[in-house]
Amino acid sequence: MAKTSLLRPLAVAAAAAVLVATGAAHAVAADRGPADAPASDIPGVLAALQATTGAGAPGAFAVIRDHGGKESTRSVSVGQANLDGTPMNSSWRFRVGSNSKMFTAVLVMQLAEEGRIDLDKPLRDYLPEGTLPEGWTMTGRQVMEHRAGIYDHTNDLLEQAGEETTSAFEARIRTKEYDPRELVAMSVKHGVQYTPDSRYSYSNTDFVLMGLAVEHLTGQPYAEVLNERIIQPLGLRKTSFVVPDQRIRGAHVTGYLTNDDRSKPLLDSTEQTGSWVWSAGAVISDAEDLDRFLTALLAGGRGGLVSDDSLHGMTAALPTPTAKISYGLGLRRISLSCGDVYGHGGIVQGFQTQSFVTQDGRRSVVVFANASNNGAVTQGLMNTLEPAFCGKKPAVAPRTAFAPSADLPDADLPGAGAPGTAPVAQLPVVEDTRI
Repeated sequence: MAKTSLLRPLAVAAAAAVLVATGAAHAVAADRGPADAPASDIPGVLAALQATTGAGAPGAFAVIRDHGGKESTRSVSVGQANLDGTPMNSSWRFRVGSNSKMFTAVLVMQLAEEGRIDLDKPLRDYLPEGTLPEGWTMTGRQVMEHRAGIYDHTNDLLEQAGEETTSAFEARIRTKEYDPRELVAMSVKHGVQYTPDSRYSYSNTDFVLMGLAVEHLTGQPYAEVLNERIIQPLGLRKTSFVVPDQRIRGAHVTGYLTNDDRSKPLLDSTEQTGSWVWSAGAVISDAEDLDRFLTALLAGGRGGLVSDDSLHGMTAALPTPTAKISYGLGLRRISLSCGDVYGHGGIVQGFQTQSFVTQDGRRSVVVFANASNNGAVTQGLMNTLEPAFCGKKPAVAPRTAFAPSADLPDADLPGAGAPGTAPVAQLPVVEDTRI
């Protein structure tokens, strides 16, 4: 098999990353890249987290890590880790949801570097026979970019008419054990949704397919490949993939599913097989491990996960229908006022996470809340990223009768502050709001 060309033609290439993977090696970042990042606006982060819990999450946290010349970790936590009253703990484990796609993408890029998969050839050539119909010619690159026209199987599991989310969870998610090929079959029966590469549409099935390719090409279970190629080399002590074991071992945050009927209590959804999203969303981790993984990834060849060429391919993100959001090969790019950040978000029943790092690797931010199926909770978490990465915005002159300003929100709107203060910037909620 030919080794793939990892740079997508005409795609927007990311700036070279300069991080190294772990420990004292982070200090290397001090010798390269632009000046130190702006100081995080901790009060702004706190306000966004409080809005998150005010919207219905029992608890939330943000962990901000600066690497290089000024190594520091700041953790801001609000609310509860569980409804028994335990305070939120930012060092505990949780389900990372679609952040799992970054792990799967790294495994695929490693196999591409070894010449075992060509991302510009039909993906069906690298899957067990019969996984995709013969006429399906979408490439591995198109699948990883969510531009392959593959229906998202989770729509069939979560959105049946007339059924509440909590009912669907208990009926088809919590204890059900799906074979990943069964998930793909759910998708295939819907047919190709659009001509591959003609547009973007987020699909969890895309990364179930990439996980199947990893298994087929290595001859090993996905969990073993993940452990041998990422978890052990990076020393990720709290990261695991235990499908179909329903438990999160060790100290962990409790996840709660928001009932469609808001008059009903939150449902403890912590225990679930994870098989319904498999390699697209079933990784368990913590904030420290996500930081270590992201900094190693964005370091390219210095980080020990992927080559510089592979990293360039992953960060060559294309626009999506959501403003300020682009998507590469398993990596999302968000454009903030102070520059672009790379990573992913994840929402899996009961847990929400956003994990991102700057282009130069100097700062990573992991934000989390233990409730899902609540758009206001998701918006609250998204609103932590701007103050965490970019700091406090300059004060804005108060409005007068002669100088109205469209920059300041009305006083009764979320994000409004005292006269003369800058408005809270709101990032759009991305498309993976359910998983």
